[in-house]
Amino acid sequence: MQGWPLAERILPRVAEEVRELGQVGLATVQVGDDPASTIYIRRKHEAAAEAGMRSTDLKLPGEISQEDFDAAVAELNEDDAIDGILIQLPLPGQIDEAAAIAALDPVKDVDGVHPFNAGQLYLGRPTHVPATPLGIMALLAEHEVPVDGARAVVVGRSDIVGKPVAHLLLQAHATVSICHTHTDDLRHYTLDADVLVVAAGRPEVVSAEMVKEGAAVVDVGVNRTEAGLVGDVEAGAAARAAFLTPVPGGVGPMTIAMLLSNTVRAARYRRRLLAFPGRPR
Repeated sequence: MQGWPLAERILPRVAEEVRELGQVGLATVQVGDDPASTIYIRRKHEAAAEAGMRSTDLKLPGEISQEDFDAAVAELNEDDAIDGILIQLPLPGQIDEAAAIAALDPVKDVDGVHPFNAGQLYLGRPTHVPATPLGIMALLAEHEVPVDGARAVVVGRSDIVGKPVAHLLLQAHATVSICHTHTDDLRHYTLDADVLVVAAGRPEVVSAEMVKEGAAVVDVGVNRTEAGLVGDVEAGAAARAAFLTPVPGGVGPMTIAMLLSNTVRAARYRRRLLAFPGRPR
């Protein structure tokens, strides 16, 4: 279940929408110089450039104060050339992460983490939805994985992947269980899953023997180990699963594609081509 083929079909459509809209702007905000974050951001900007978007890479010093950080985000909120804003998480300890996210203009929140957008998803009226969960659902649809009526298990409860993908699966009429580090007998749940999404951030936390025969398995994890990059699911699970996303090359390309798609959606909201709840069309 490779992500590249579908992502490479989505990106030209995004580029066409950008041409129709005229200038579309995406801004990323990075505090400090974490090498992994820098790589992720660079890939997003490269993809944005290929789609014809104007992108701004705002790098802030690791020791920045809350006041200065808030001022930088407020400036992006007010910048009419910026349609979408993504704050690279996590933030350093002196920055209140919840307050930083809440300070975003929800219309520009292309990561779908603002409380308004998260609440809309909870209520089944999605506006901006985090890109990785959107990419997961698109992959399942692309490979015609039955979700309606399926038993779906999500391992991980983060605000950016676990919780939102559980809501999307529930809204697609799956019966959903969410597991996490405090779940007793994880194997009991994973072996029952027709659709298994693993976003725990722990190398090979799900072994091959924990996967149901014929299941569709989406591995969101990217873990750097002495053996190289590995996922949250043991690679041997491919022998049991009907579908298994590879690491790398599975969910990652879809995350970038859906982020750019979200940015186009934000541009449509801002131009009143789509109605954003609470704002006049």
